[in-house]
Amino acid sequence: MKDQNCIFCKIANGDIPSATLYEDDDFRVILDLGPAAKGHALILPKEHFADLYELPDEIAAKALVLAKKIASKLTEILKCDGFNVVQNNGVCAGQTVFHFHIHLIPRYENDHVGLGWTPGKLTEEDKAEILVGFSE
Repeated sequence: MKDQNCIFCKIANGDIPSATLYEDDDFRVILDLGPAAKGHALILPKEHFADLYELPDEIAAKALVLAKKIASKLTEILKCDGFNVVQNNGVCAGQTVFHFHIHLIPRYENDHVGLGWTPGKLTEEDKAEILVGFSE
């Protein structure tokens, strides 16, 4: 299924030109037009899925294998010092385009790309609530 109003559907299916790094039957990988760092790429499925929750398991598995392949190639080309693989779901998590996609962000020493957070503390109450939920 494709969404005629989705910009990422149009890019993934070649209706809008992009700097394509890789393409197969299921995905197109492009350079991000608003990169967080040099070499920032996006993995876009050709079918429309709003987020991770809608993604079929088979496509999810292929996406992670593809992320590894593209990140490895970009590391070889760019000689970056590390990599972030980022996937956002929902507005509060930073998702702005509601077509599942994975950000591949090369990292360089002292690049100042702000993807960190201040670690909290796992409380006994939170742990108990979550563990109970998984045991049901």
